[in-house]
Amino acid sequence: MFDCCKKEPDVKEPTKIMTAKVFIVYYSTYGHVRQLALAMKQGIDSVEGVEGVLYQCPETLPKEVLEKMHAPPKPSDPVINIDDLPKADGFAFGTPTRFGGPSAQMKAMWDATGAHWGAGALQCKPFTLFTSTASQNGGQESTMLTMLSNMVHHGMIYVPPGYITPATNFDMTEIHGGSAWGPGCLAGGDGSRQPSEKELAFAKDSGAKLAKITLKLKA
Repeated sequence: MFDCCKKEPDVKEPTKIMTAKVFIVYYSTYGHVRQLALAMKQGIDSVEGVEGVLYQCPETLPKEVLEKMHAPPKPSDPVINIDDLPKADGFAFGTPTRFGGPSAQMKAMWDATGAHWGAGALQCKPFTLFTSTASQNGGQESTMLTMLSNMVHHGMIYVPPGYITPATNFDMTEIHGGSAWGPGCLAGGDGSRQPSEKELAFAKDSGAKLAKITLKLKA
């Protein structure tokens, strides 16, 4: 006899099995690079089996200096423990530009990875890069090019986005950051400009590409 009140068994959604982790390690003074990091995480998480995990670089400036710089409070993302870097299957490293190169905080983090270099702990791990500058010609590509020397010495595998997002790469209707080297945003001289939709979309697409490559390399 049919029971119209009989409760149908719950159909559970299949559990997403995480098989790879991508560490998104960034330094951000005023929040622009963190916004790109969040977009990168969206792209990474959109790939089945991959999880993006946000980490901040250790701060090297004292609190008093940051206050004089009018830097906002740090977000709640955990600070990366250098010893944990080998636990990741892939990486996205983000830093603001400092005179055409990475920030001192990002440099200091890499200077502390000598033991990993000696052990080959980061060999063959894929990575991509992203950055922020005040102006259109502020050194986004030179920053990423300068950072590459760290990863080359560790034997890591660079996954540049190339022209994965044509709507951004070839758009001439508005100013925007980013290039074939990696996502980027323009903050303006006073930091008032926030990442645009196109810049964030490019970061998201780049994160998805990195996640796919990470899975293939881990398989």
